[in-house]
Amino acid sequence: MTEVEAPAAPPAAPGWLRALRLAVLACCALVLLVPAALIVVRLGGLDDGTDLSLPVAGVPYVALLSVLVLFTTALLRSRALTAVALALTAVQLFWLVPRFVGDGGGVPTSAPRLRLATSNAYLGQVDPAALVRLAREERVDVLAVEESNPGLANALERAGMAGVLPYKVAGRYSDTALYSRLPLSAARVADAPFSDEPTSAEVAVEGRTVRVVAVHTYYPLGDSRKWAAGFDALRSDVAGRARNAVLLGDFNATLDHTPMRRLLGTGLTDTHAELGRGFDGTWPADRPVLPPVLQLDHVLHGDGLKAVTVAERTLPGTDHRAVVAELAVTG
Repeated sequence: MTEVEAPAAPPAAPGWLRALRLAVLACCALVLLVPAALIVVRLGGLDDGTDLSLPVAGVPYVALLSVLVLFTTALLRSRALTAVALALTAVQLFWLVPRFVGDGGGVPTSAPRLRLATSNAYLGQVDPAALVRLAREERVDVLAVEESNPGLANALERAGMAGVLPYKVAGRYSDTALYSRLPLSAARVADAPFSDEPTSAEVAVEGRTVRVVAVHTYYPLGDSRKWAAGFDALRSDVAGRARNAVLLGDFNATLDHTPMRRLLGTGLTDTHAELGRGFDGTWPADRPVLPPVLQLDHVLHGDGLKAVTVAERTLPGTDHRAVVAELAVTG
């Protein structure tokens, strides 16, 4: 009888290769601490009024990093690290994917339309002629301007804004202003920068009243508590009347920030996310190489309105892209 020889064991990997594998896996383990920490911060709302608001802005990019680590650990056949990376990636995708999908709901063709735009004027340095041209070419009904000042207001008048959007609500010292093609009523002016009372007014769209609020929160890098307090004021302002409201402007926040998510919890919807455009960057828009990486400018609306379109436009002289949105007034 002939004995069957056992198959030879595969040759062991060289020592340097095993050491390299262990080093790469160790790096992967360290990298996974970043998404793990951000998940804890986001779930616990630890960024509300703290400096942790800054890293939370990077959640989408950290999610991409988690996917890269997931593939790396799977390729290196580390079951434990792959399982951890998979769990962390799943949590982040659960948050992010809906922003790319949209709700897919139809818009009644009979519903009247309201076209809105918002532009951060970068301390009044935006090109006034370009802003007027945007309002005219995009057929804007209501325009919100942030970081405005008397100099810009005068420049916009000289550039012909009154011929396009003749109605205006703005305080002399406020950095937010509303310009409108439609008459404005029930106006409230925040006559101070970053006031707890945002500039707002009502417009009638074919007999239906819509309240429009120009938003400019403080920037968290400057004072995270003041930034969070601005969102508290917005929530108080919109409480009980979110249905027919539109809040638009520079929120200095992404959809991952706790104050923004709490504001949305009052019954508001982000237009970009509603249309599956939840990662269109609006800042910074003045870098020669770097594209806009954060979505800080938003158009939020209540359930008495529905998003039809949304787009970004680059204007000379400002570091934010303007956002133009068309909403159907259904409520």
